[in-house]
Amino acid sequence: MTKYIRRAAGLCAVLLVALLVNAARVQVFQAPSYDDNPANRRQTIARYGQPRGDIVVGGETVTGSEDTGEQLRFERTYKDGPLYAPVTGFASQLYGTTFLENAEDDILSGADPMLAPLPLWNDITHAENPGGKVVTTIDPDAQEAAFEGLGSRRGAVAAIQPATGKILALVSTPSYDPAELSGTGSAVTRAWARLNGEAGKPMLNRAIRQTYPPGSTFKVVTAAAALDAGVVTDVDEPTTSPDPYRLPGTTTRLTNEIEGCEDASLRYAFEWSCNTVFAKLGVDVGLDGMTNTAANFGFNDRNLRIPFSVAPSNFDTRLDKAQLALSSIGQFNTRATPLQMAMISAAVAGGGSVKSPYLVERTTTRDGSTVAAHGPSTLHQAMNPSTALRMRELMTDVVTEGTGSNAAIPGATVGGKTGTAQHGVDNSGLPYAWFISWAQADDAMEPAVAVAVVVEDAAARRGDISGGGDAAPIAKAVMEVVLNASYDAASNGGG
Repeated sequence: MTKYIRRAAGLCAVLLVALLVNAARVQVFQAPSYDDNPANRRQTIARYGQPRGDIVVGGETVTGSEDTGEQLRFERTYKDGPLYAPVTGFASQLYGTTFLENAEDDILSGADPMLAPLPLWNDITHAENPGGKVVTTIDPDAQEAAFEGLGSRRGAVAAIQPATGKILALVSTPSYDPAELSGTGSAVTRAWARLNGEAGKPMLNRAIRQTYPPGSTFKVVTAAAALDAGVVTDVDEPTTSPDPYRLPGTTTRLTNEIEGCEDASLRYAFEWSCNTVFAKLGVDVGLDGMTNTAANFGFNDRNLRIPFSVAPSNFDTRLDKAQLALSSIGQFNTRATPLQMAMISAAVAGGGSVKSPYLVERTTTRDGSTVAAHGPSTLHQAMNPSTALRMRELMTDVVTEGTGSNAAIPGATVGGKTGTAQHGVDNSGLPYAWFISWAQADDAMEPAVAVAVVVEDAAARRGDISGGGDAAPIAKAVMEVVLNASYDAASNGGG
């Protein structure tokens, strides 16, 4: 009898060991596959079982969480959703996350181990950390000025602090309310279908995900390349620039819309945007010089993140001379995001240095303790500092004497460049109106802001639309609020 008891006990021990081994196999080795299984809703339920951390603009939260009492308990809410949608993106229980909601999801959801005072204890207990906060660099007044300036028109605005790369405004219109995509009901699926079906593409972030032909605003790059290469040594000396200019190797003749461009100086050509002068300058600089300068300004960079990804701006690296001539005036295949064009303007304002643009000042725990902070860093040196000084002079002339007079601000030095970019089959589409600029208060040590504005669909004939007419007033409004904020900060700091 004892023998049978021992055998039964041994069998039970073997079965117990097998059970423990199998449990370890499931819980340790197969756990990731179960966690990632779409049929396992535990992670999703846990994810929405607590309030999501907030995104902060100007010291105020622009997001929130609403307790629905349902299985996926907390839904995302947004304050001024359409205004900040290009910054926040959406956090949807059905369609995932975008922009800051996606790039900073670990902080906002509480999954980041840096939020846990005792990470090992959390691993053992599976406790959820409260969601942290994402503090942005956005200036709410600049954001609102850009949004109101664009109004019902399609377009985008990007504004940067030249000395640091802080993004002060990031606006895209038409916009949408991300709150429409929160929740799991039929209203959410209808909103998703409607937003994706609208002709205006409200969920497209035109400021960082749409590239446009930059037109004459690209002449900043061409002028900088010509000065750095020594092709131009005196901005007031005549250039050898025929009008019309026959594109090399073709019978196509490039013309201008204004008089006085034949053999015009770089200063005059820049003020009045002479296509013939800049097309020839690009050819004279050569393909290597133009592609290197464009790359130093940020073109063809496929790794730029702010922290979410930015569509790469394009300057072709394989061009014949005719294509190079057109590319040098922002045509052919040259394309740029508004953020890229703001970076160009910021480089001129910042002494030739291109700072890495960034949107997140710092991330914190729920109670405000800093988890990580972001500081300025240099992405490229776009041009020599001496060239930057001359480019500042040329851009200032555009506002004081040329096509950018609508951007002038009393009490400040403003530099700008207008652009009107044609597009569509045989250039049949309404031209895009561009304006890039920077501004420095007369009593300030350095420029406070650099701005790029593009307006897609200004309702005007080709002869009636211009960057100076449609885009410059928007840039001016943004620059004014930043200058006023800088003045107020200096005044408060001084006394």
